Amino acid sequence: MTEKALRLGTRRSKLAMAQSGQVADAVSQVTGRPVELVEITTYGDVSREHLAQIGGTGVFVAALREALARGEVDFAVHSLKDLPTTQPDELVLAAIPEREDPRDVIIARDALKLTDLPRGARIGTGSPRRMAQLNAYARAHGMDIETVPIRGNVDTRIGYVTKGDLDAVVLAAAGLNRIGRSDEVTDFLSVDTVLPAPGQGALAIECAADDADLVAALAELDDPFTRAAVTAERSLLAALEAGCSAPVGALADLLDDGQSVKEMRLRGVVGTTDGSTLVQLSTTGPVPETHEAATALGRELATEMLAQGAAGLMGERAL
Repeated sequence: MTEKALRLGTRRSKLAMAQSGQVADAVSQVTGRPVELVEITTYGDVSREHLAQIGGTGVFVAALREALARGEVDFAVHSLKDLPTTQPDELVLAAIPEREDPRDVIIARDALKLTDLPRGARIGTGSPRRMAQLNAYARAHGMDIETVPIRGNVDTRIGYVTKGDLDAVVLAAAGLNRIGRSDEVTDFLSVDTVLPAPGQGALAIECAADDADLVAALAELDDPFTRAAVTAERSLLAALEAGCSAPVGALADLLDDGQSVKEMRLRGVVGTTDGSTLVQLSTTGPVPETHEAATALGRELATEMLAQGAAGLMGERAL
């Protein structure tokens, strides 16, 4: 007799379905049970407002969590960068698999790179974080660009370029990799130019905290280095009291001496969307072996950034 299928809650977008399908295959392998995708529409999917206007924090997550609470799905897959930094007691992040490429990328007309864009180039992005850092880079390098707020799925955003409405758009490398469209990238943005969103490129697999068997099974997909890194990044975001659509970038990476990993470096940035002011700092410490240690690393850097005036640069404050 075939075991009852596990129900995986997912958003309906092409990207969400692709990444959830990959997780479904992995979960089937570790549990020996079939997994069926349950498509759920979130407020963030149906609203046409820009994320900064609708609050950003949790707009792609709430409906999935409600489905979990009602028992309509057994677990859910989120893009980690969309998760609010506060975790409901009744739910647990059972697994954070190995992270995809966290970088941002450009898809531009005529296969142009960022530094090749002509004067007056219009670059589309829905992210205040990207706007702040791109405009700061342009100011520092004497570039004349205009960042244009956009929304929509990957097809819609790339369409602004192919139809000639914009010269370029900025997207996440991870998403393009997951849907097989990385060959359209014309430039990978160095994290020294644009720090990604906290948790960018990582997935979160969430289920009910009291489902001990499922929690244990999903934990087999967890990558401890990815979990430590994104925990530090999200701790920074939380300590800044910023939402996921605030102009905050963060990235934790592992430093090695060629033989073994020794330390973790956490970088953070907050800036005004026009790029006129940035607070950008970093800290380094031992690779965190506990949730508490990773959280402390993020809080430490946030404290330094707040002392440098970061609080006054964020357009959105979490409620």
